[in-house]
Amino acid sequence: MTVMQLRNARIVTPEGVTSGALTISDNRVASIGSPAIDPEAIDLAGGWLLPGFIDTQVNGGGGVLFNDAPTAETIAAIGAAHAPLGTTAFLPTLISDDLDVIDRAMRAVEEAIALGVSGVVGIHVEGPFINVSRKGIHDPAKFRRLDREAIELLTSLKAGRTLVTIAPELCSGEDIAALTAGGAVVSAGHTDASFPVMRAALDAGVTGFTHLFNAMSPLTHRAPGVVGAALDDANSYCGIIVDGRHVDPIALRIALRAKPIDRFMLVSDAMPTVGSATKSFRLGERTIEVRDGVCVGPGGTLAGSDLDMGAAVRNAVAMLGVSVADAAVMAAQAPAAFMRLKDRGTIRVGARADLVWMDEELRVRAVWIGGERVPTPATASFLVGEAAKVEAA
Repeated sequence: MTVMQLRNARIVTPEGVTSGALTISDNRVASIGSPAIDPEAIDLAGGWLLPGFIDTQVNGGGGVLFNDAPTAETIAAIGAAHAPLGTTAFLPTLISDDLDVIDRAMRAVEEAIALGVSGVVGIHVEGPFINVSRKGIHDPAKFRRLDREAIELLTSLKAGRTLVTIAPELCSGEDIAALTAGGAVVSAGHTDASFPVMRAALDAGVTGFTHLFNAMSPLTHRAPGVVGAALDDANSYCGIIVDGRHVDPIALRIALRAKPIDRFMLVSDAMPTVGSATKSFRLGERTIEVRDGVCVGPGGTLAGSDLDMGAAVRNAVAMLGVSVADAAVMAAQAPAAFMRLKDRGTIRVGARADLVWMDEELRVRAVWIGGERVPTPATASFLVGEAAKVEAA
């Protein structure tokens, strides 16, 4: 039995912030707030101990894009890039692509989970079942209708969770119901739906909104649109990109007053530049560059982000004025509930010891996944290589 203690931290739990030591035993939280009795307990210097961050929208990281090579090795590389930045669980996200690529990506997720690749808990298929009028950086040549073949594929994952982003106006309530009946979580995004259409989709089984405000019909005084439906519905979950550029912080602060805080999820929408010194990459035939901290394509179209979850937590506190505890809810508890990840998302006795230590300035100092300390970025590449060796074997 492996036992470890972390001491001298402000521990964020569902019941509030407590102090004292946290004990990890067999990769799970064994006790919270007890005196530190282990002489080798790790001193967290009065910082914050938060539940590990869960990112439901990760297109890439560490210089690789999931679409370019939908393999277990790519997933391992993305996870290794994001883990030192606070992400302890993630959904590798496939931008609109052909069904055969979606199939390969789903099989890669199954393989990665079987190999024990750290952090991967499923897949996010963002498109191609979306509206060309709200395409963003997605390639409209890949767009298609949600038909029986696609539904069968999207409900075929044998390990982990599947999140699917669709435009509800381009499918039926029966299609949505079939996806949810097959175990998929359905989110609305890249959509021009009216409020009534979006409301019907929520009734049919949609439970989330992909990057709220971005690439969706806006809230106006006579046409509430998708944004209005998202903020009017108390039960659905809204992913938000808090980088100060995708959405004005004022709009996000107003949104946070419309429904419970535990229905908002911080997402990175990260591209290959996160965790990489190279700040440009190719998306299909287009070159994407980081400018002023934002990924943009030709003509200045937003193309995902250069954001990580640790920075998203800092930004939520600084830009949105939420408490550290509420930022932790948005970074961990809400996405865990949205994706039905029962043993993640909060610090409680019996939960997986997925933990993030942040200092007074909310900089990530250390990360544990299942009680194991995450390697520094310099050594993370070695683990990716080891994962690749296991895959090849």
